Amino acid sequence: MSLESLVPVSEEVLSSMVLHPKQALGKNIEIHTQQQGFPELKDSSIAIVGVSEIRNSFFPTSAYKLEDFRKSFYRLFPGNWNFKICDLGNLPNGASPEDTYFALKEICIHLRELNIVTIVIGGSHDLIFPIYQSYQDNSQLVNIVSVDNQFDFSQEEELISGRSYMSRIIMEQPNFLYNFTNLGFQSYYIAQEELDLMEKLHFDSLRLGVLLDEVAQSEPFFRDASIAGFDMKSLRWQASNHPSGPPNGIDARTICALARYAGISDRMEIFGVFEPLNTAVSHQLLTQIVWYFIEGFSSRFDEYPVLTSSGFTRYTVALSDMEMVFYQSEKSNRWWIEIINQSYLNNKNKTTALLPCTHKDYLDACSDKIPDKWWRATKRI
Repeated sequence: MSLESLVPVSEEVLSSMVLHPKQALGKNIEIHTQQQGFPELKDSSIAIVGVSEIRNSFFPTSAYKLEDFRKSFYRLFPGNWNFKICDLGNLPNGASPEDTYFALKEICIHLRELNIVTIVIGGSHDLIFPIYQSYQDNSQLVNIVSVDNQFDFSQEEELISGRSYMSRIIMEQPNFLYNFTNLGFQSYYIAQEELDLMEKLHFDSLRLGVLLDEVAQSEPFFRDASIAGFDMKSLRWQASNHPSGPPNGIDARTICALARYAGISDRMEIFGVFEPLNTAVSHQLLTQIVWYFIEGFSSRFDEYPVLTSSGFTRYTVALSDMEMVFYQSEKSNRWWIEIINQSYLNNKNKTTALLPCTHKDYLDACSDKIPDKWWRATKRI
């Protein structure tokens, strides 16, 4: 079992907690230590795993100092959380990146079998590949949300890297990727061939400008996803206080809002934050991103699978050439739109699905405008 390969949290980090108040996070979670051993996973809801694997990172990067993250994270105060959180320590690099991939895949499988949400900290963005592979044994369709300024569809390399891992995922056979969503892409980092591929596969995306102006538009994409990967290179330089960071990018407030949306999602099982920078501001921001994810987790509405027979209001919108059906939850006020499988041969085989959407999508339909996400979803069915 790959859990056995996890290395305990260092004594240096544990010593830094001595003067923390008893309410601090570090004194209210289970921690894998040399003295106490591995935490009891029974009844745990969230597990944190540190990773340092960056050998397949396409971009220049250095190993993240996970100890500095923990020193900052442990001193925060929890929200009104009434569930068990475990810090399982760090996954050491294998003899090859593929060995690390295998170990991370096995860890994700094991924790998911225990119904534990996994938070992966550190490493390069190509680690999404083994995380995705952890779903293959169950033949389970997967939706992935990537917060990144690029699509990572490069096909110029045969090996997996932080620039090409999505190409490997979509070419894997058998393939269980149902949808991929990119949030925050910047056009000048994207080749036209990548844009064409996104269009051909009917994947979703939000430009950086749209994301910054209307961050709430991203929530439905998280609601339908099992995996979320945040690439810290997508942050503008002020957010990480790194002089070589990009002039345009996601700000600190928006990245925390996105993390909260990811945590709220009833379907979200694995949350990864990759390629963090070794600056004091970056350490603090990363701890707040993780905090907001856990805060979102504490606010889940338990609305998956969606059962519209009770607790939902049904709205039928008559457009010029069709009708669309929307549902609004009385508990969360969130919206869904009904998708009909158009490939059925007769009414006996007719199937429907519910696609997460926003109130704006409903208003657009009322104005005789079909939401873009509805078009793409019908193409994927």
